[in-house]
Amino acid sequence: QVQLVQSGGGLVQSGGSLRLSCAASGRTFSNHNMGWFRQAPGKEREFVAAISRSGGSTYYADSVKGRFTISRDNAKNTVYLQMNSLKPEDTAVYYCAASRYYSGSRSTREYDYWGQGTQVTVSS
Repeated sequence: QVQLVQSGGGLVQSGGSLRLSCAASGRTFSNHNMGWFRQAPGKEREFVAAISRSGGSTYYADSVKGRFTISRDNAKNTVYLQMNSLKPEDTAVYYCAASRYYSGSRSTREYDYWGQGTQVTVSS
């Protein structure tokens, strides 16, 4: 069992930056591939970024490539999402997720554990 607790987020102006953190409980964090998803009002949850167990491979949605960076610190059991050059269309609730088996998956069904979600609002 892995519990994920998110922090960060908030309100920022267009062009600004935010960093999201997701801390995992337990000793098996390094055995899990990690991902970030987001869900805007009235829309389905969508893939944002993912990172492999070791951190050696990263994956991004086209909409955030070059602006967002996913990273992890296995010693701290934490995964991060650094978001730069934020746009109003990035406004959503952001979720971190852990997958036991799938690296770089863009499907919510392939993630086993989810964080509680954190609101990111980008004003124009």
